[in-house]
Amino acid sequence: MSTTALVRDLGRELDEGGLRGSFLVRDLDSGEELGIEPDLEFSTASLVKVPLAIATLERIRAGRIDGAEQILVRPGRGEAPVTGLSRFRHPARISVEDLLYLSVCLSDNTATDALFALTPPERVAASLRAGGLRGITVRNTMRYLDDTPADRLGPDGVHLAHSLAISGSTAGRGHHIEQLDVTRASSGSARAFADLLEALWRPSAIDTGVAARVRELMGANLLRHRLAPDFTSDVSRWSSKTGTLINLRHEVGVVEHADGQAFAVAVLTESRVPAHHQPGAEALMARVARALHDHLRAR
Repeated sequence: MSTTALVRDLGRELDEGGLRGSFLVRDLDSGEELGIEPDLEFSTASLVKVPLAIATLERIRAGRIDGAEQILVRPGRGEAPVTGLSRFRHPARISVEDLLYLSVCLSDNTATDALFALTPPERVAASLRAGGLRGITVRNTMRYLDDTPADRLGPDGVHLAHSLAISGSTAGRGHHIEQLDVTRASSGSARAFADLLEALWRPSAIDTGVAARVRELMGANLLRHRLAPDFTSDVSRWSSKTGTLINLRHEVGVVEHADGQAFAVAVLTESRVPAHHQPGAEALMARVARALHDHLRAR
């Protein structure tokens, strides 16, 4: 099948499944790439934890932060916790480096905001610019994401929150829900995150030790229900970070094959289906990403 026909057919599949997305797969050695709307921007949700990890580790390397310093973290933020410190019942002292593990590998928002208190969003954004990475904005802490219609309406109103998210977008990628508005929330595209992944796996502007630690953290990511089933095998390694917010489902990562080939895979999507649990959408975005990868690898 030709590349044009493949992209057309995959775009049709996404539309029929109620998804629109920004997809990009890039060969990290040749630079060849294949995508679907790779420059389409989305609010990035938890994907921002990767730039935060880079900025924090750079400050640890420079001696501005002590990675062993114990930070007092108080639970009970009022969010609907899934994992991590939000489920703790009592305050805990946790080292900066262990907060990084919780933030990246468990996507722990409480741990992430403890790190943002040390390295605020504007400093993280400056770190990206210093590394020549300009397609990702970092504007907000994770607490900012805790006050959406989904949080205010609760579990019984989840379908209403999703309906508001689906109907509230504007032609310029703005949104009536500010956390989904790319001009107000942290944002990025598949191409921008592919650039970030390339900077981590083929480091030049990023310190090699910092890049190695971020790769290690992404390799230990425990949220593996989205793209991982299509990219993990006995002869490949998948390292990634997910992001989720109302009707947004994202994942960016790198698949490293036993033959030495490595591909950055960046997928950011929004759903038109007003439901919280959408395993079909998870499977569809993975299937499309894998099809792009397989076609690019076969060239």
